[in-house]
Formats: sequence, structure tokens, C-alpha cells
Amino acid sequence: MRQLISLEEALARILERVRPLNAEPVALADAARRVIAEDARSFVDLPPFASSAMDGFAVRSCDTPGRLHVVARIAAGVPASRSLEPGEAMGIATGGVVPDGADAVIPIEYVVEYDNEVEIEQPVGQGDNVRPRGSDVSADDVVVSRGARLGPAQIGALAAAGLEHVSASRRPRVAVLATGTELRRPGEPLGPGEVYEANGVLLATAFASAGAEVQTLPTVADDATSHRRALELGLEADVLVTSGGVSVGPHDLVRGLLSELGVEEVFWGVAVKPGKPLAFGVRGPTLVFGLPGNPVSSLVGAEVFVRPALLALQGANVPGPVYSAGSLASGLRRNTRRDEFVRARTVSSAAGVVLEPIVGQESHMIARAATADALVLAPRGEGELSAGEMVRYLPLA
Repeated sequence: MRQLISLEEALARILERVRPLNAEPVALADAARRVIAEDARSFVDLPPFASSAMDGFAVRSCDTPGRLHVVARIAAGVPASRSLEPGEAMGIATGGVVPDGADAVIPIEYVVEYDNEVEIEQPVGQGDNVRPRGSDVSADDVVVSRGARLGPAQIGALAAAGLEHVSASRRPRVAVLATGTELRRPGEPLGPGEVYEANGVLLATAFASAGAEVQTLPTVADDATSHRRALELGLEADVLVTSGGVSVGPHDLVRGLLSELGVEEVFWGVAVKPGKPLAFGVRGPTLVFGLPGNPVSSLVGAEVFVRPALLALQGANVPGPVYSAGSLASGLRRNTRRDEFVRARTVSSAAGVVLEPIVGQESHMIARAATADALVLAPRGEGELSAGEMVRYLPLA
């Protein structure tokens, strides 16, 4: 019986074979989910001028309390034409430029207006409701660090800092190949012994969400000629991911043909359930993953092993997998020899996330898996994990 390697060792062997892809300029509007390849620095101070945090009146704090003459109204984007003099106030909108001479803003609800005068009954503190120039970031400061994946907050910050383009790692090109004579496209009639092919679109969806450009190859029947032709095409990508054909049956052709095509097998078999017969190899810079044919096994392999490799190819600081924490709604019996990923539903509670394992954990039960939004990691060992016990889980998008 072959020795299965651990989850941790498998991830380490995969990531040590990853060589980050080259960078390219990307328009900020197209940079969602991209991994930034170099520190992005601000072109300007943010804010670029002292601005008002409130709708109110710009004043000299030393003039308060008191009755002040209103000499101007400042809209956002239209600075005052002159400085504020003693005994004066200027109406100002949120985001407006605080005029020279003013050192505070009093909110409009705290004053009493009389035509062109305002009565301020309480003293205003120096700096109140004023956003100083550069209080968010100074020009040439780093706004987003290399290796970060860009989401809405990061893209908004870069736009505010004046960046039109960023340098981002090239998106990895992934070829997905499902194998098996029994596979039929959804919508086609099924014959005896046939099933609808689900893994190709499952994997393509998972990899696209990790930033990859995905090419789904046509499924191939269980003959060596079809397999070889498809594998040769897939090996032109940065990553080739196959589904099915990696076990030891007479129709499991993938591993042998990959070896003939020059792929160095790094490992085969991981102490994980589902997904034990996962294979990983390399040919030059191309990463090759052989995932099992059972749909849930493919899902687990994609999330736990392939996604981190795709993010590492893009230079991500933390390629993952990144676990969250929650408590079990019910007990789980542990597997003595393999770490197990259990499909579960998350429920929010006052105490945090509660994880409800779904009924039906067999690796072929993809329809049952559709009701889950988490993969709970049950580490191998004796006994069981108790209800209420804290565990780690991977969110499923």
C-alpha cells in the first residue's frame, strides 16, 4: 500500500514548484481580483488640501464663542477667493477647501443664523471637523503593497491616489480536461451507464474566481489516442487540470500518458477525504493537477490545492488556503488516517459562525454539496469533534 502524504506536505510541494508569472500594466478599471506586482504609491497627498468634514462654517477658533459675519459660501471643488479674516465665518460644504486663516469648522446644526451672521454659543476647538492635508496618505507613500489582491476598497484607494494603471501579474492560463467515456453534455439524452459532465464547468468556475483565464477542453473518451491529443494541448497552458483517470483502474490513463509526455510526477495520493488519488506534476513551468472524477473530490482538490497554486502564480502574499473559524452545530466522527473536508452550511449567531454539516457526505453527491457554503476541516485522529467545538473551515463562494 502506497504511503499517502499529508495535506500540509502536499501544499508545500505544490507551492515550491510555483514560479510567479510576469507582470503587465493593467487599467485600474480592469484590475478587480488581480494581484499587484509592485508597490503602488500615491501621486498626491490625500486629502490634497485641508477639507471640511461637515456642512457648516469655517471659523477661527479664537473667535468663538461669538457672533461672526458670513462673508462667503464655499462649495466642494470651488475654493474661497480670499482668506478668512478675524470676526468672519464662511459657509462650507463637506469636502470643501478650508480657507486660509480658518482653523476649524463648526457644524451647521450648532449655530444660529441671522441673515449674513451666525451666532456661535460654545467655543470651537482648533482643528475641529477639519481633515488636514495628507492625513490619509502623503504623496509617494505606499497605498497598496505588492502581493495584495485588488478588491473594491483597494481599487477605490488607488483611484483616489491618482493611479490610472497598476502593474499586475499576468493571469494564469488554465486548461481544464474532463475524461470518461460515460460523460455527456448537459441537455443531451443519457444512454445506459452515462452521466452528465459537471466537473469541467465546476472547475472552470472555481479557477475563474481565483483570477485565471480558463480554457475548457472537450471531454475525451477512455482511449489513449484521444487522451494524448487533449493532454498535449492542455500542456501548452500555465496549468493543466484533469478530472478523472488518475486512479488504478484499467481505464485510468491520465498519469501514464502524462509521464510519456514528459511530466515529472511530484506526488500521487494525499491523506485527504474526499480527494485521496490527487496527482501533481510539472513539465517545465507548467503545473499539472490530476483530480479525481467524483465531483465533490474535484471541488475539494480545486479549493484546497489548485486555488493556492493559481494565487501563488500571480504573486499573492498569502495564496492560502485561508481558513475561517466557527463552531460545530453537531458532532463529527474523525477519520483515523485522513484529514476530512466536510460540507456544511454556515449560520450566523450571536456567538459567531455555526457550522451545520449537511446530510450526505459521499464524494459523488454534488447535488447535496450545492446546499453547502463551507468546507469544514476535520483533522485526522481518534474519537470525534464535539458539538460546539471550534473548527477551521474554507468558505465556498
